[in-house]
Amino acid sequence: MEMPQDDLDRLVFFEHARNSAEAAYAKNPLDADNLTRWGGALLELSQFQTGDDCIKMVKDGVSRLEEALEVNPRKHETLWCLGNAHTSHAFYTPDHEQAKVYFEKAKKCFEQAVEEDPENELYLKSLDLSAKAPELHLEIQRQLASQQTSAGVSSTGASSTSNAKVAKKKKSSDLKYDILGWVILAVGIVAWVGMAKSHTPPSSS
Repeated sequence: MEMPQDDLDRLVFFEHARNSAEAAYAKNPLDADNLTRWGGALLELSQFQTGDDCIKMVKDGVSRLEEALEVNPRKHETLWCLGNAHTSHAFYTPDHEQAKVYFEKAKKCFEQAVEEDPENELYLKSLDLSAKAPELHLEIQRQLASQQTSAGVSSTGASSTSNAKVAKKKKSSDLKYDILGWVILAVGIVAWVGMAKSHTPPSSS
């Protein structure tokens, strides 16, 4: 299936961002801004992967963000991005108990980001949503399990029942990708803004 143009543009943009960050890292491995952009780009690119590749890319993003925090532990943009990375990892994890561990890590990151920048509405909203995330994860897993059970049932039922199942499946998928989309989009905005700042030419005196 052909990729929509918007998705293709994002893929190209963040692939370029990752490559640029790798090149910059080789010159200066202690640049927290660059490490944050790198982590954000990897998190964006994880959307275009599937299965284990997706999880691996999220983990790589987490590693870069943690590396940035070793350089600057109070960098709130990085703390917030790391919270989103842990949230993504949780939603990609089917086991609810394991996912709760990542949600807890995400919550701590959001709390630290709010401590550093208390007036930031996006950080406050992320912290608020993080409290509801485990329940949302449980609901998604229930719906997915229900779909799998329905799929195993004989398809000899009435077409209206089949249509209802399809509608329910679509609703569940939409819910899942709405959540992931919000998380990934938010990280993308930070990465985008960060890159724009880093490429702004110095003002002439």
